[in-house]
Amino acid sequence: MTTPLISIITPTYNCENTLQETLESVASQMSPLIEHIVYDGGSTDKTLEILKKYKHLSWISEKDEGHYHAMHKGVIASQGKYFSILNGDDCFTNGSLKAISDALLENPNWDGLFGDVRYIDQNGTELFKREEACYDYDVLRYDIGYIIHPTFFLSNKMYNELGGFRYKLFKNCADIDLIVRCGAAKAKIGHINRIIINYRFHQFGQSADSRIQNNTKREYAQIQAEHGKANGFLGLIQKIVFKAKRQFQKLVFRGKLDIIPGGFFIKKITKEKCVFSSNLGLDNLPENTKK
Repeated sequence: MTTPLISIITPTYNCENTLQETLESVASQMSPLIEHIVYDGGSTDKTLEILKKYKHLSWISEKDEGHYHAMHKGVIASQGKYFSILNGDDCFTNGSLKAISDALLENPNWDGLFGDVRYIDQNGTELFKREEACYDYDVLRYDIGYIIHPTFFLSNKMYNELGGFRYKLFKNCADIDLIVRCGAAKAKIGHINRIIINYRFHQFGQSADSRIQNNTKREYAQIQAEHGKANGFLGLIQKIVFKAKRQFQKLVFRGKLDIIPGGFFIKKITKEKCVFSSNLGLDNLPENTKK
């Protein structure tokens, strides 16, 4: 191929504590089918020193409008037929990029795919994992956003048709919003039965911050309302029905269920405030950010 099949986009901002491990997880699996692009928001720590060590990277550091804006710029600059967003604190598992490349080449009719995820703490210890069955628009819009964006690969063509990330509207859910809109557009999204991402909860990231979690819930409720989820009792019934549908799909296709909700595992490491920095001001959200 004259152009890469997959572009990995990594948005960064003061990620010195985790970035090298993230970059290594791609560098160890690099091939002519893959390019890796980093868009940095103007880091003031040692992030740029780390980036300079990796000659295969394409990267730029400049002020932006937050991490979703950095993601968007990376996608626009990418050359691959498909792209994925790899946070500066998450890692691909060994061999996952080849498995993803093979699946995309074997299924050229797919607009994208997603895989399974392992949640880890700051020391790399597994908290829990989620192994899914398939992409289901109704489950996403009525129950829960179960697809984690680092596991999600989408064609540049579909991204452009959808209008990209709505980063001016959502501070914490522009990724989930894009994934749900794929369903409304009837995109063909495949799935591979493989843990492809180690997704980190730690004090230097946003995911373990209770204010971010609450704001994410609020934004996701807004997205679900846009896609037809009702309020009140009817909305509760929709949630119950499609929660059951997701578990039935997992039982049929994977032979397993989620007995314990993921929130149970992350509650013990969730902090009122994490130590992360954001040029969008997310690290200065008020304590009582509404759920």
